[in-house]
Amino acid sequence: MYRYLVRRLRAVARLVGLMLAIGLSLAGATAQAQTGYTQTRYPIVLVHGLFGFDSFLGVDYFYGIPSALQQGGARVFVAQVSAANSTEVRGEQLLAQVKNIMAITGAAKVNLVGHSHGGPTIRYVAGVAPGLVASVTSIGGVNKGSRVADILRGTVPAGTLSETVVNNAAKAFVALINLGSGATGLSQMPIAALNSLTTAGSLKFNQRFPQALPSDCGSGAELVNGVRYYSWTGTQPVTNVLDVSDGALGIMSLTFGQASDGLVSACSSRLGKHLGDYRQNHLDEVNQVVGLRDWFSADPVTLYRQHANRLKLANL
Repeated sequence: MYRYLVRRLRAVARLVGLMLAIGLSLAGATAQAQTGYTQTRYPIVLVHGLFGFDSFLGVDYFYGIPSALQQGGARVFVAQVSAANSTEVRGEQLLAQVKNIMAITGAAKVNLVGHSHGGPTIRYVAGVAPGLVASVTSIGGVNKGSRVADILRGTVPAGTLSETVVNNAAKAFVALINLGSGATGLSQMPIAALNSLTTAGSLKFNQRFPQALPSDCGSGAELVNGVRYYSWTGTQPVTNVLDVSDGALGIMSLTFGQASDGLVSACSSRLGKHLGDYRQNHLDEVNQVVGLRDWFSADPVTLYRQHANRLKLANL
């Protein structure tokens, strides 16, 4: 009987301890939100990549990220630019939205965060209107082109029937995206997007907008024309057997011959102060597909929260 009572008391003690731990964890999370852990000085604007959207049938492109940032005090806006068009066209669309956000919030600047083709897109805005931008953060950004885009461009030569077929097929795919996201009014030119994402297209863009690009595979300048530049990327194409996108990303990664996230090489993604490489693929970088990722990798949502806090501490 004595041993039975001891065991019961120990079990109760463990349960109470677990409940206290959960309570303290929740209290810590609430306190963190109340103290403004992610409350940046300027609004955060998230910008999607190729074939992207703000929200598709209720699922965020940046899955779970806007709400996590808002809970910590950040003002967050998710831009909606063409799912497939040139960097310059997408950049002009984003610039118009930035001006609207500033008018709505009264903010003097914004913090731009772009994924994939969103990287060059936000660089365009910072290049043509640096006075409106506090920081640029490129995540898996196609800053020096993609080998995948090079190969695809090589298989569909300009002016050929195959180019027309590919362009029309991509337009049909984009139409489905637009139908579910409400972006039907934006112009779509998939071949223009492809040209922007090739090595040659990126080189041409970089000649006009070289800000914060490293000369090698390291970090670039952190501060250019009053704008802070940051980047991070994934270097693990296959991360979760349950993720339907991993197979395709794993196959495409074979074209690189170097570390990549499946679509962009680690070196191509570098911009400004490089914050790290993670066990993530191109979709894990935005917490897709629906949060499936490498169980031993950093939580993508946590990385965005930590970066928002970094911007806050820099008075951005």
